[in-house]
Amino acid sequence: MTRKVPQLAAAILLFMTVAYGSLAKPVNKFTYQQPIYTLLDSYNVQWDVPGPGSAQSMPLGNGDIGLNVWVEKNGDLVFYISKTDAWGGELDAQKDEWMRQGGVLMKLGAIRVSVSPNPLVKSSVFKQILKLKDGEILVQEGLGNSAVNFRVWVDANHPVIQVETKSASPVTVKVKLENWRAGLTDTVLNDQKNRVAWYHHNSATTDPHLANLTFGAMIKGHGLINQDNVTMQSAKSVTAQRISIYPLTSVAGSGQQWLDKLEPQVSKLEKLKPEQTYIAHQQWWKQFWQRSWVFIHGDTLANKVTQGYVLQRFVTACAGRGVYPIKFNGSIFVVDNPAKNENADFRAWGGQYWFQNTRPMYWPRLMAGDFDMMLPLFNMYANILPANEAQVQQYYHHGGAYFAETAPFWGGLNFMGPDVKANYTNHYFTPILELSMMMLDYYEYTGDTVFARKTMQPVAAAGLQFFDQHFTRDSTGKLLLDPDNSIEMFWKVHNPAPDIAGLHAVLSRMMALPTSMVDEKTRSQWQKLYNELPPLPMENTNGKTVLLPYTGPQTAKSFNSENPELYAIYPFRLYGLGKPGLDVAVNTFNARKQRAKGCWVQDPIQAAMIGDADVAKDYVSFALTRKDPHFKFPAFWDKGNDYSPDEDNGGNGENGLQQMLMQVDGKKIMLLPAWPVGWDAVFKLNAPYNTTVEGKVEKGKLTNLKVTPASRLADIIDMTKKN
Repeated sequence: MTRKVPQLAAAILLFMTVAYGSLAKPVNKFTYQQPIYTLLDSYNVQWDVPGPGSAQSMPLGNGDIGLNVWVEKNGDLVFYISKTDAWGGELDAQKDEWMRQGGVLMKLGAIRVSVSPNPLVKSSVFKQILKLKDGEILVQEGLGNSAVNFRVWVDANHPVIQVETKSASPVTVKVKLENWRAGLTDTVLNDQKNRVAWYHHNSATTDPHLANLTFGAMIKGHGLINQDNVTMQSAKSVTAQRISIYPLTSVAGSGQQWLDKLEPQVSKLEKLKPEQTYIAHQQWWKQFWQRSWVFIHGDTLANKVTQGYVLQRFVTACAGRGVYPIKFNGSIFVVDNPAKNENADFRAWGGQYWFQNTRPMYWPRLMAGDFDMMLPLFNMYANILPANEAQVQQYYHHGGAYFAETAPFWGGLNFMGPDVKANYTNHYFTPILELSMMMLDYYEYTGDTVFARKTMQPVAAAGLQFFDQHFTRDSTGKLLLDPDNSIEMFWKVHNPAPDIAGLHAVLSRMMALPTSMVDEKTRSQWQKLYNELPPLPMENTNGKTVLLPYTGPQTAKSFNSENPELYAIYPFRLYGLGKPGLDVAVNTFNARKQRAKGCWVQDPIQAAMIGDADVAKDYVSFALTRKDPHFKFPAFWDKGNDYSPDEDNGGNGENGLQQMLMQVDGKKIMLLPAWPVGWDAVFKLNAPYNTTVEGKVEKGKLTNLKVTPASRLADIIDMTKKN
């Protein structure tokens, strides 16, 4: 034993040297030949001081199961567990009205792992690192023979959380469940042998969409024995311990039925070889980071913007492959706030989805190549469609459908006749048009014809049918959109610009689909509707033509901080670089009244799309460096108008940076359309028709261009040579 301990201590030291040795300050200069992982490692997050609490947590996840991981001052490793489908149906009375609507996306609970003796007693040495390329968190506590190290990872390919401990000397390892709902709405199973299990069960009498939904987890580990119903401890001192946690969400009539589903899942996962699953986990993250990248340098701000972009993409990957889309108001990474007496189940604006706030996380998935992460969004709305179609028929006696701006994951509509009182989201019909635009892009990028037929075409067709049949025509035969909100900004106005722009954009693209997808009768109906569309509202001001948010005298009261007239630039892309009327787009952008930064603001994308590099840089830099001061993690964004971490803030920053580097229009690929002076970059982005574009920007020039497939090189336009 005396010979093995120094050997093991040396091995632990070597392990941590390898793990931490790749850390470096963000690069000030790079070469095109540098491996992607060398650049990526520069943006790992490392801390040298523990905790003290969840506000100092790091995010981790496998796309469905998420963790907030921190270490407390006493050395205990603690993490919240979340899941994208852990929708609770009841909680104690909530002070936020929205928390009482649409379900509550709850935590499963918290886990505390402690070792004895405490390694921080003899040494204050501490390191915690988020290793991006491997999707894991490493923790070192203490030095030498007293050192203890933790590895935490959520298996990218299986529903299991792994916590591994290694120590130079034998220690006792304890794991404990902490559940603030236990005995209230949650049940901890009694008298378990060598395991801890618990669940939350929605009652059968709650909302039908949430009834009997049951979620929880089981904790197991070789050599761990129960101390009580919530605590297990190693039966003897060990130098290595694995703790496995198995979450499950299922519709079950009782806790026993849920357990009957979980136990065989656990048995199956326990048969897998840990070494092989870890290698496969690393391989998943390797292919993820190979999909795309953006690294910029030139000044300190460039390094911070790169960090924000890289970490935002990581956070999205941790929560983006679950059953339901990412929540804008915290994703699955909300934490408790003791100062406000808010537990980790709370989030301002509750469980409903605001489309305007949800879309920002999904538009940048296209150029990032994260197509798998778009499917939860598309699937949720596709599943909502039939019920919404039925309600449209019930309320208005015509066909088609739309999606409410604000709705729970199961959708639903309220009657919106002309006499219904105006408010932010009443008479707001735009989301189905923008979602159709995004789906059309997805199809253009991936070529997925099955998706186009089964998902995109039904959604887009239903939206077009709704607008065609819901609204009358004016005296000239043009479609009359009235009453209709100009998003949340102007209520019940006449011919709002976002809907007109959306109809023009979506109809033109749907009519261009091949005959294998659209029959001639439908195409003729769409052409007729297209011919009936009113023009975008605009006026001449001081000799300059500008777009307007709606048609008629501009006297409507404004209610929000938005520029609806700019929807014709983005997201509907009727105006932009290489298109007619660029001067109109520039005039309109420069005349915009709302100029706030961060959160849902689309200015960074719109600025890039008109070629305004300086404004785009300003807005993108703000978004991708806007850390919430209460949090330690650099990409837990300030709440803005939402709740922290504010995911739409990061998504808009991602999108803006991508558009500064590359814009696409049909088969055209425009490179460096809005790239600022003084920033260099290496990048790989995805383009339509299964294309990737790699390159380097140095002193304003594009070099080392690689386009795959090579045939697409003919479609490249180097915008640095436009003059």
